Amino acid sequence: MKPDRDLQNDDGPPGHDSPYIYGLYKHLTQDLGWDVKVVIPSSQKSWIGKAYQITDVIHGRYFYPRGPSEYSTFVTPATCSNVALHNLYPGEIDLVISGPNLGRNTSAAFSLSSGTIGAALSSSLSRTRSIALSYGTVTHPVPTEFFDPANLLGSRIIRYLWDNWGSDDGGLRHGEVDLYNVNIPMVEGLLSEAGLDVYWTKVWRNSYGRLFKAHVDEGAKPATSPAGGPDAWDGSPTVVELREKEEGEGEKLVFKFAPDMNPLINPARSTLPPGSDAWAIMNGCASVTPLRASFAEPTGVAEPRETTEQVDKRLWKMKL
Repeated sequence: MKPDRDLQNDDGPPGHDSPYIYGLYKHLTQDLGWDVKVVIPSSQKSWIGKAYQITDVIHGRYFYPRGPSEYSTFVTPATCSNVALHNLYPGEIDLVISGPNLGRNTSAAFSLSSGTIGAALSSSLSRTRSIALSYGTVTHPVPTEFFDPANLLGSRIIRYLWDNWGSDDGGLRHGEVDLYNVNIPMVEGLLSEAGLDVYWTKVWRNSYGRLFKAHVDEGAKPATSPAGGPDAWDGSPTVVELREKEEGEGEKLVFKFAPDMNPLINPARSTLPPGSDAWAIMNGCASVTPLRASFAEPTGVAEPRETTEQVDKRLWKMKL
């Protein structure tokens, strides 16, 4: 009996916002011979993080990739992950693959907002091995001839991680790996005979700038624009054309998501620590980052298997 894997994303069904998932599905099933179940949101859900629906009734349906879907409901990737593991296929899934995302998920700023990584975090918290996979957009549009080589490399990395889970020195983090975050840049090197170099990496600790702008044109309609992931931005507004409050207008607390993306996707090379995930992407290399499904503690704050004496040293001596 073949083991079951769960494939999901935060970009929705195959189409403009989700161009990679069907191709990866074929590689996983045909090349690796895996039995793959697909559970995905019905529409684009990027930047949603590890959010769950706690008040909505979740409606699902079977989807066959024959054309664009008009069915829409607010279902987050993390919700899909949990429903797949505990409701649709309880006890059947041994690996969750979240992606491939349209756009990179490198650096702390993107990773902590990513619906792709959020779904992998969700499944790893259910004690299921998980891999988040993202394809970093470098040129717009991405040449279609890059799709298949990226899916081939992605499936090979996934197979390697599955076969060597936690045993590779580069993939160990205090002997405990909950999930891996994989990023593949969509670059010309995918077509070369040698292919792309792959590095074990750490998360680049960057920061956000402005993510929202004041929205004063209440009659504006959402624009058709690439909202398919953190770096699938082409210089156009992500949601609607926005303008700042004009002089003399009354105060309006209305805002729309319109991030200043350039510092996040085009950082100065001097700011990228060698060996970080963002450094790898900038140098045209794939990155594999081992992660824990927890907030990370600074080095020295909490070490594994501490003695009672070591813990006692952490007792606060000040009076509050």
